[in-house]
Amino acid sequence: MTRIYAYIAAAVIVALMGGLWLASWVTRSDDQFAQCRGSQVAGGAAAIGGPFELINAQGETVTDKDVITEPSLIYFGYTFCPDVCPLDTARNAETVDVLASRGQSITPVFISIDPDRDTPEVVGDFAYNLHEKMIGLTGSKEQVKAASRTYKTYFKKQDGDPEYYLVDHSTHSYLVLPEHGFVEFFRRDETPEKMADRIGCFIDNM
Repeated sequence: MTRIYAYIAAAVIVALMGGLWLASWVTRSDDQFAQCRGSQVAGGAAAIGGPFELINAQGETVTDKDVITEPSLIYFGYTFCPDVCPLDTARNAETVDVLASRGQSITPVFISIDPDRDTPEVVGDFAYNLHEKMIGLTGSKEQVKAASRTYKTYFKKQDGDPEYYLVDHSTHSYLVLPEHGFVEFFRRDETPEKMADRIGCFIDNM
């Protein structure tokens, strides 16, 4: 009798494993970008991104629909950042040029997490100096916090000098596609060429 129960238990486990494999295979087969993804997001890609309302370099209130009109690479940072932000955004700008050389178009977007200092004019100049296609966005503290929460980013103003303070923040760049939303993120150690390869895959499969 014990042996029979063991056989039944083994059969149930095999059936469950087969069901899990089938479910994961179906999920992958339903994902048109499965072959492009280089990272996994807890809860799936739908857990990140969504609507936002911010202010552009001209002082106009814009939404995600106004900004993301083609594949876009979004980065949250601030213009007073001494090292990380300039390097990351310059890398993103170079990625745009690599893709352009391959006949693919993408818009880099810089969202400030320091609205006290980053006025529309300041963030606009910062973005344009990095790339003529880069869109600079800022907003009220509430708007910036809401956008940050939408993309699950982190930032915190450091205590100290009220004028020359620093801001701790996350450093991922987010690929967002019109009609699809967030699809991928990139860590700061990835090269423009590798980013362009993955982004190009998403563009080809849109």
